[in-house]
Amino acid sequence: MRSEEEIREQYEFLAEELASEEMRHSGVRELFTHYKRALGWVLEEEHM
Repeated sequence: MRSEEEIREQYEFLAEELASEEMRHSGVRELFTHYKRALGWVLEEEHM
């Protein structure tokens, strides 16, 4: 299992990528949004 730091780095990277102008395609944006949300849930569950 990945460390919390690795997951946080990946989450931040995805957030930046999602905000970039190159991510205008709706399918790509939707995919990143779901992945970002899933990473957020993992972080929440580990800290309950």
